[in-house]
Amino acid sequence: MRQAGTNLPKVGRYNQAVVLDQIQLADGISRVEIAQRTGLTPQTVSGIVRRLLDEGIVREDGASRVASGGKPRTTLRLNAESGSAVGLHFDPIELTCSVVDLRGRPLVVKRRPTPPSIDPSHVVTAMAELVSEVLDEADVPRDKVLGLGLAAPGPIDQELGMIVTPPQLAHWTRVPLKSMLSDATGLPVTLDNDATAAAVGERWSGAGKGVANFAYFLFGTGIGGGLILNHQVYRGGSLNAGEFGHSSVLPDGPECYCGNRGCLERLANPSAIVAEVHRRLAGRPRGDSGLSHAFDRDPASVDHASIRLAAAAGDPVAAAVIDETAEHVASVAVSIANFIDVDLIVLGGHGIQHVESRYVDVVASALATRTMSRGIRVVEVKASPLGTDAAVVGGASLVLHSTYSPQLSALLAD
Repeated sequence: MRQAGTNLPKVGRYNQAVVLDQIQLADGISRVEIAQRTGLTPQTVSGIVRRLLDEGIVREDGASRVASGGKPRTTLRLNAESGSAVGLHFDPIELTCSVVDLRGRPLVVKRRPTPPSIDPSHVVTAMAELVSEVLDEADVPRDKVLGLGLAAPGPIDQELGMIVTPPQLAHWTRVPLKSMLSDATGLPVTLDNDATAAAVGERWSGAGKGVANFAYFLFGTGIGGGLILNHQVYRGGSLNAGEFGHSSVLPDGPECYCGNRGCLERLANPSAIVAEVHRRLAGRPRGDSGLSHAFDRDPASVDHASIRLAAAAGDPVAAAVIDETAEHVASVAVSIANFIDVDLIVLGGHGIQHVESRYVDVVASALATRTMSRGIRVVEVKASPLGTDAAVVGGASLVLHSTYSPQLSALLAD
């Protein structure tokens, strides 16, 4: 699906974003090819490219000969070193910060535990310190930093830049985190849901690069989702779309904090997986699971990380629980494919580290056999190449995306 521009003068900024988007996605493209892909006139493309070259955002990288053997065309590429963005992922358990170049490639990634304080100001102080450490280590001057993208748990009031009573953060009621962090760091802050941010990261530099329609599952402390539809981030009416974790997969299942029953997040979050493995180990004969001996010595040692590693190695108890969890994910993925007709589903986040392939296999099997449109095409499933850094790279990509990608909302505002 091509993303077309327009030749109307009043949307010059939008057309520039369309051209830059093509350069970023292709990693090597000529002016003629940009005109062909966008519908813009060659004169319009040449004028835009000239401005991008003058600003240093784009560089000319030699010439490539066309298939017909005609005159070589100059290749254009994004100048990755011309700017940077900072990403910060705020998880209730861990803070992760990174600085990336214009391609979305992390230069430095640092982690630290989230302060246990219930006072948001203490957490913001820790965030600001981490940002300074990352910028110092990457040796990136502040004047080259486009901004800071904060990926945070929802729900979020985008208009006011507030986190609104996140279920796993007690006493965080309508916290103006965007302004607090901007004041603490001196950087302009873009705030979004962590799963939406991760989806933007996939669109900028991951599995979703160049894909018109895809859904992203983020597995962390909970389970979130993000949507890219027709190349645009879809946020919904309250700007909080993508709560895949609160789809009910067992109508008579355990009650969730959201008020629903049998939610995917309630059944598939790390605590639920650990509890189910412990239940099975407690009632099993010893010797048929490598986790049994560790469980006998110290049940706490059989945590989510060790369960994932055991499942990856083929442990029968761990593998069975992970595969059943993946079946719940697959049910929601099938519903998303049927409702929205996406081309791709991406699975990422630290919650599936080491067992990505098990989740991908189960979800892919469900999508190949249980979606209405499977006779036309099968929805593809991929593990995120960004891995455990998906949300923090996504945070930085929020800045890159809002600065450089074509936004229909901006076009309509013009």
